Amino acid sequence: MTHDNNHYSHRTGWLRAAVLGANDGIVSTASLIIGVASAHAAADDILLAGVAGVVAGAMSMAAGEYVSVSSQSDTEKADVALEQYHLEKYIDFELQELTDIYIKRGLQPELAAQVARELMAHDALDAHLRDELGLHERVNAKPVQAAFTSAGMFILGASMPLAATIIAPATHIIPAVAASSLLSLTALGALAAHLGKANILTGAARVVFWGALAMAFTALTGTLFGIII
Repeated sequence: MTHDNNHYSHRTGWLRAAVLGANDGIVSTASLIIGVASAHAAADDILLAGVAGVVAGAMSMAAGEYVSVSSQSDTEKADVALEQYHLEKYIDFELQELTDIYIKRGLQPELAAQVARELMAHDALDAHLRDELGLHERVNAKPVQAAFTSAGMFILGASMPLAATIIAPATHIIPAVAASSLLSLTALGALAAHLGKANILTGAARVVFWGALAMAFTALTGTLFGIII
């Protein structure tokens, strides 16, 4: 038996953005189309709503990811600058701080002090960012990557219910969109779980549950609106 020493936490950043984008693309677009169709709108109006939802949703995802991840990046940069200042002004305190961290992790005081001295001699800033602040790179956050990943995956996810709307007869748009979207969500949840080495059944079930719930609520909203008007 070979020893698998590969770890998967390094996938967290792009995997989160990709899954979030694709999931939102499927759920929001399908829900929008089903809601409008439930109000007995014309086929052209349903398709227009779907296309508008894809464009608006993709831009919203890109903007939201960029802003949120930029805020994270700004915070990380501020922490780096503050740690650099502390190392310049309070080197002895920083050495003791790092030593105390290693003692809390189980090292004997003498060994902890030796490790702290050697790591700080090699790269003091890197040692403190990693072991004091938990930053394993100088700046982890990548706003542009997150924005493009989320927007691209949103469009990919949204293309499934949109394609069903185009292909299906006008009288069968709702079941076609619902079926294609639930199948897409199942595949997405299973793939995300597989890439993260999580339980595939659990990953697929939770994505499908929330997607189905969203579509059910928008269908109810559209139906009520169609009755009122």
